[in-house]
Amino acid sequence: MGLTLGIPKESAAGEKRVAVTPSSIKRLKRLGLNILVESGAGSAAAIPDSAYTAEGAEITDSSKVWQAEIVSKVQSPTEAEVNHLRRGSLLISLLQPSVGGEAATGSYLPQGPTQQLAAAQIDAIALELIPRTSRAQSMDVLSSQAGIAGYRAVIEAAHHYPRFFPMMMTSAGMAKPAKVIVLGAGVAGLQAIATARKMGAQVEAYDVRPEVKEQILSLGAKFIDLALAESGAGQGGYAKELSEEGQRRQQQLLTEKLKTADIIVSTANVPGRKAPTLVTEEAVRGLRPGSVIVDMAAASGGNCPLTEADQVISKFGVTIIGLTNYPSLVPYDASQFFSGNITHLLGILIKDEKIHWDFADDILAAACVAYKGESKQSKEPKESKNARESKKSGSEKSV
Repeated sequence: MGLTLGIPKESAAGEKRVAVTPSSIKRLKRLGLNILVESGAGSAAAIPDSAYTAEGAEITDSSKVWQAEIVSKVQSPTEAEVNHLRRGSLLISLLQPSVGGEAATGSYLPQGPTQQLAAAQIDAIALELIPRTSRAQSMDVLSSQAGIAGYRAVIEAAHHYPRFFPMMMTSAGMAKPAKVIVLGAGVAGLQAIATARKMGAQVEAYDVRPEVKEQILSLGAKFIDLALAESGAGQGGYAKELSEEGQRRQQQLLTEKLKTADIIVSTANVPGRKAPTLVTEEAVRGLRPGSVIVDMAAASGGNCPLTEADQVISKFGVTIIGLTNYPSLVPYDASQFFSGNITHLLGILIKDEKIHWDFADDILAAACVAYKGESKQSKEPKESKNARESKKSGSEKSV
């Protein structure tokens, strides 16, 4: 019969993605999986039930989906959803609480559901813990979704900006190109740079990691060098928190630089910590009326202290956008990418139509947070030997 893979409809408010799309069904079936999809699971992403059945999946009700041997979803489950899971099953999902806070039904567990999953004898893989290595790139949900977020953030900025992005010359006059400054050159930041450049803006970018300068320049943007006395490069391609003095100096220098910006796209996050403050209230006061700030770190406290999560507000004549789920604003393609990540992950986990836990595999060892009743959650990403080797070869991805 093979294992069953259940794909439930997402319950988090505003979440339009679905974990697995029809394009992955045939490959999953070749692994020996029988696919159960909750009716309407893909509807918010413009994927009808008929598209799933055409590829060989079964459309069924919620109760049957949650009793599958493997369940994959996008957002962290509610307490009620954890209780619906079958004892001894495997959950594959992002496992921190949804950035939206409340689900459509039920409430999110305050620290993520790892302890509850372990207590219920449910194995779990947290997709945000997939290591940043060359081998794991095809399974890296955070990077695939961050790229989409960076693109959509610039589109959002353009929507709220009261002027053109490109230079426009007409018989009636000329409009200057928008000046965009991107803070943070990880996956989201680099995509934001590329998108803003394609839309005709002048782009500059800043990152605490000097080694990303080449990537910024390769996209046609200028690199902002604040000449800080310390580097913000951390393990595994991540940024690390600067010292208190380093942060103070960084804020001071950025406040002066940001006065030249029409649009600021801020993407800076430090794993396991509150997002650093880069755009101070003083900096916001110094911006021109009509300027736009897109704070992509709103879910983790924001890079601007004025940001309000999931709100678009105006302060001192500046629009501050604090949306927290940009991939859900591009749900069809975001779901396709997410589904590809899940499919590649299951490809290393399923052997001979059975779940094969090989904890010598650095991907499974890093991402498994609950196994046979034990919580295996680590506090922050670690740099594996493969990650160090990837970094040396220049193929390591940063976020």
